[in-house]
Amino acid sequence: MRVVFMGTPALALPTLEALLSRPDEFDVVGVVTQPDRPAGRGQSLRSPPVAALATRLGLPLAQPKGVRGPSFLGTLAGWAPDVAVVVAFGRILPRTVLDLPRLGCVNVHASLLPAYRGAGPIQRAILDGHPVTGVTTMWMDEGLDTGPMLLRAEEAIGAGDTAASLGERLGHLGARVLVETLRAIRCGGVVPEPQDPSRASLAPLLQKEDGRLDFRRPAQELERVVRGTWPWPGAFTTLGSRVLKVHRAAVPPGLAPPGTEPGTVLAVGEQGLDVACGEGVLRLAELQPEGRRPMAASAFANGHPDLLGSRLGA
Repeated sequence: MRVVFMGTPALALPTLEALLSRPDEFDVVGVVTQPDRPAGRGQSLRSPPVAALATRLGLPLAQPKGVRGPSFLGTLAGWAPDVAVVVAFGRILPRTVLDLPRLGCVNVHASLLPAYRGAGPIQRAILDGHPVTGVTTMWMDEGLDTGPMLLRAEEAIGAGDTAASLGERLGHLGARVLVETLRAIRCGGVVPEPQDPSRASLAPLLQKEDGRLDFRRPAQELERVVRGTWPWPGAFTTLGSRVLKVHRAAVPPGLAPPGTEPGTVLAVGEQGLDVACGEGVLRLAELQPEGRRPMAASAFANGHPDLLGSRLGA
């Protein structure tokens, strides 16, 4: 089966690697990913993870600025794919691309569709407190993750899961499900299932503001914000006019004293800073002050002797 692979972030790597590890079944004739972009303080160009792997392995690579132009369509047609496999590519494909592979385009999506259509399904599942998520393969159409479903597999969300740790597991799960899907397509053993629009939900890409800790909310919700936004956009609050990133947090037992303003630092100890919330207490365990490296919250407190009783996020 001649396969064109389309993907961009590290989440897509296990699927590409799974295809490459089975040369007797799949011939990866081309890789498509996003262009290199400026990154870091120096704003030097950095290749997406998929591009870096393709370059290292010497695979035919395309990094188009757009997917509608004749140059890209010519490249894709020249590869003569049987199927295109799409994993977190980052762009909606037009009909001209969807119709070009002989068998169409198969997407690996990191949710149990029709739930969490969009670019942020992993993060949203954690933020919403779901115990289970998964991956779905589907035939692609011109909508946003609306195509007929092929195979699905579930994955439990652990109490300590971050978007990074859950994403890593879903990447490997998606690779296994994709291989099963292509084998089923080849032998005619899969029946597409239309999605039920009444059960659909959206998971748009997170914005920086999604990481702001609003201490008027329950502590359980804020703990999920810390995990669900890690590593990007990252949870944060403020101390005075300075931004304070929060890398790790927990919910200790107990409640804040009645009438305590949300955001008030109630206790400072070796395990972190206990902060009053709208419901319960959030313990900040690892912090990163503006312009500095991450540190244990207790170390941060050592340099701020007036922290007890102050308000975060005010």
